[in-house]
Amino acid sequence: MAGLEQLELLSLPSLTVGHPQEPGIQYGEVFTRRWIVDLILDLVGYKSHFDLGRKTILEPSCGTGAFLLPIVERLIKSARRHGRAPESLGGAIRAFDLLDANARVARKSVAQMLEEGGAGGPTALKLAEEWISTGDFLLSDSDRADYVVGNPPYIRLEGVAPKTMETYRRLHPTMRGRSDIYVGFIEKGLTVLRPGGNLSFICSDRWMRNQYGSKLRDFVSRSFAVDAVITMHDVSAFEDQVSAYPAIVVLRNGPDGAAVVAEAGRDFGPADASRLSSWVAEPRDKSLETSTVAAARLDDWPQGPDLWPAASPQRLSIVADLERRFPPLENKLTGTRVGIGLASGCDELFLTTDPDAVEADRLLPMLKAADLASGSRQWSGTHLINPWDEHGLVDLAQFRQLARYFEKNEARLRNRHIARNRPGTWYRTIDRVDPRLTDRPKLLIPDLKAAAHPVLDEGGFYPHHNLYFVVSESWDLEVLGGLLLSNIANLFVGTYCVKMRGGCYRFQAQYLRRIRVPDPESLSRSQRDGLAAAFVERDVQRATGIALQLYGLEGLPSPNRW
Repeated sequence: MAGLEQLELLSLPSLTVGHPQEPGIQYGEVFTRRWIVDLILDLVGYKSHFDLGRKTILEPSCGTGAFLLPIVERLIKSARRHGRAPESLGGAIRAFDLLDANARVARKSVAQMLEEGGAGGPTALKLAEEWISTGDFLLSDSDRADYVVGNPPYIRLEGVAPKTMETYRRLHPTMRGRSDIYVGFIEKGLTVLRPGGNLSFICSDRWMRNQYGSKLRDFVSRSFAVDAVITMHDVSAFEDQVSAYPAIVVLRNGPDGAAVVAEAGRDFGPADASRLSSWVAEPRDKSLETSTVAAARLDDWPQGPDLWPAASPQRLSIVADLERRFPPLENKLTGTRVGIGLASGCDELFLTTDPDAVEADRLLPMLKAADLASGSRQWSGTHLINPWDEHGLVDLAQFRQLARYFEKNEARLRNRHIARNRPGTWYRTIDRVDPRLTDRPKLLIPDLKAAAHPVLDEGGFYPHHNLYFVVSESWDLEVLGGLLLSNIANLFVGTYCVKMRGGCYRFQAQYLRRIRVPDPESLSRSQRDGLAAAFVERDVQRATGIALQLYGLEGLPSPNRW
């Protein structure tokens, strides 16, 4: 389903996407509730008081008609209002589905609706056949459209047959890395939009805040406008219960304007959707806040491949202000850098607590996230069996114990993906050890946490890959640690990161780099001492209070987490 990282695999049934004649492929069908469909149709302007017979709407993955039937219902009402005969509506709808069984059901339902709406039987059948095609939208020569709407299939590209995947990537270059197939649907849908046309999908929001979505974000910013992003993680948007992290995105083939950003809560329902739709359509008010949804209009939207924000209107306005006034955490002027710990590619073999496993100088003390749980370094005795020195991979002939250890486990090490790609260096870890990092003081930040949890390593240890590190030439790391312990860090990371169910944030490098910090020289002695003390004592409230002063936010409340 949604293109997430390893720890975020979602729980869709094992359905299929791809060509029916290719075995072992997944389709990823999830059907959308009617009131969500109506909200999307309203957001793109597909309303029956317009002459919809003059336009073309495209549904690229129609299933059995969750979007298609409400579309036909609106088209029939519009045709009556504007005096259009059913026979004139042949170009009004285009729909695709990969499964012929789905397409047949959709055609039957559409024909029945047309007959009930006054079309003759032959006309109804002809229109249904003309509108609905069995085929792969991503490989089709689709006509241009004024509206593109739907719920595209959610499936990782590795779940698609290899030949089809290669073709998808060639035709839709935004489908990079561990992309999800809906990325291609968004790209292809945008390319068929006529000037002024609108696209709206409900799909996972992970492409907005993950690396694999960078090309699509860049593609959107270069040629299209973002009209709305409505996050609906806890909303019951689908007929079946799935963990989709959904959002509605509305994109337009036209110049940039104000973008609506909204967060819908668990109790968001049909009446709330209608109210939100009306507020979006009538741009008099800058913000909307009810018990079920908070929304605001943003005049500036991130450009290029930058991450897209998702947060409450208050948070977005604060973040935008801080981004204008303060430089980022990673900064050449202060010599501050953010990085990730080492990925071995086989922790079972490369990590050990046996101090005699190999030569002593081939054992590198390593810290893991569990070693930092208390807020201070509590080393578990884990070592990395280290195949690197300052020059590169060591010569196994120079280390008898190391050679025996690797040779004993050679078959398993050679079976790793990195070893198959580089057989001459089969005993390497995925990441190379940087010997300068070991003895350097550094802040270590675990990835999955409900709030920022920086811990100081004064030196002597190397971080594991589930830890991110911050080093600096200018900052006193206890002072910087106090800033990163404060809710200011949660403010930035929470605005841009991929959020996990259960309230956890992803404190990854790409999000940590979004944090803004003041010039370390601008802090007073009392502020530096206070932040350092708050860091040592793990006093989040005190750290946040000082941070609010530094950022000029004293008038704002200081909740446990913004």
